[in-house]
Amino acid sequence: MTYGPIRKIRSENTWWEIRRAWERGETGASLALRYNVGLSNLWRRRASEGWRRLKGEDPPPEPLEGWPRYARRQREAFNERLRDARDLAQCLMETAKDERLMQAPHWHIPWLYWWRAEHLGPAATARDRARARETGQPWAEVFWDDDGRLRPLEVLDAEMARLHPQELRDELGVPEDVEI
Repeated sequence: MTYGPIRKIRSENTWWEIRRAWERGETGASLALRYNVGLSNLWRRRASEGWRRLKGEDPPPEPLEGWPRYARRQREAFNERLRDARDLAQCLMETAKDERLMQAPHWHIPWLYWWRAEHLGPAATARDRARARETGQPWAEVFWDDDGRLRPLEVLDAEMARLHPQELRDELGVPEDVEI
C-alpha cells in the first residue's frame, strides 16, 4: 500500500470566493489562512487564471504576526520613543534654566553650547566659556578657539567623545578592545 501526501481539494465555489476576495483587495496570506489553502497554490491559480485586482494598488502586505500584534508592537515602540523624547525634553528644559549646563547628559552639552551661541549671541558664548573654566570642566579649553568663538558642533561632539571614551563605549555597547 502506497501512501502519498494528503491533498487539500477545494471546490470551484471555494476558489471563486477566494478569487473575488483577492480581487477586492484582501491579501493572499489572509485568504490562504481563512480558506486553508496553500499560499503557493493560491499564487499559482491566480497566475494561471489571470486574476486582476479591481482596485488600484495592492494593499500593504500583512505582517507575519498579523495586524493586531504588529500594531501593538509598533505602539509599544512609539511609546518608548515618546518617553525618551519627553525625558530628553525635560532634561533640556531644566538645563536651559540652569545656565551652568551641569544637569545635561554629556552628549547633549555640545549641542546646548552650540544652540546658546547661535540664538543668544556672543555674550552668552563668553559667559558659557567663563563658567566652564570656573567650574573646571574638561572641555573648557577645547570647545572655544583662542578668540573665544565656539568651535563647530561636529568638533564639539568629537571632543566630548574624546574626553569621555568609556561613557561613549557604554552608550554604544562596545567592548574595550574595539576602536571607536
